[in-house]
Amino acid sequence: MTNTPAAAPTNRSVDLAAGLARVRTRIADACAAAGRDPGAVTMIAVTKTYPASDVVALVGLGATEVGENRDQEAAAKAAEVAAAGVVPRWHFVGQLQRNKAKSVVRYADVVQSVDSVRLARALDRASAAERDRPLEVLLQVSIDGALGRGGALPGSADLDAGLGPVAEAVAGADGLRLGGLMAVAPLGWEPDRAFARLAEVAAGFRAQHPQAALLSAGMSGDLESAIRHGATHVRVGSALLGMRPTLR
Repeated sequence: MTNTPAAAPTNRSVDLAAGLARVRTRIADACAAAGRDPGAVTMIAVTKTYPASDVVALVGLGATEVGENRDQEAAAKAAEVAAAGVVPRWHFVGQLQRNKAKSVVRYADVVQSVDSVRLARALDRASAAERDRPLEVLLQVSIDGALGRGGALPGSADLDAGLGPVAEAVAGADGLRLGGLMAVAPLGWEPDRAFARLAEVAAGFRAQHPQAALLSAGMSGDLESAIRHGATHVRVGSALLGMRPTLR
């Protein structure tokens, strides 16, 4: 019986493996510097604009958490990846319109960008209708309080966009499970300043919702700072996959 030799890895798979090794080293080094267990930090590969074949390759390399930020692209990509027999854990990380809730809950395991009571209610209704288990939700926090960039407002009494009311809406929803918080460092802020502020918000939030311990913060350029300030998840795109293709 003749053994068929394994196919040689493509240049792309070699590049992805190298990128993954570099990012894993950065995470391990950041955890060591912060006195944290590297196993406590999960990398999410943000694959927006990259093909489904990259997702399949990354999952094969052990990167099983995948993030997308546009429903039109993500829904089609998730279907293509599933057709290849690959099942990553999908995170939706972009700003989400309520009319996209029904589509997103069909493929996403986690939605990280919930920032209003109205969006929480839309996701709850869609999850109850389309899923057999609750959808995990992270609440996006506005660190600087700026309008228009997304994020619930810590300390605000706003009945739709205040962090407290949004958390209560998610916690009381049968179709949702409150997992924790997410944030992006505001433009013009040093990462340490941004993530120190986020850590303060997260500490107060966990006092009210102790089961919601996840903290998604940090991207390719600032993941070390995010880990230093307690991030449990980092969202990595260009450092893992290379320069992003131009959006059309």
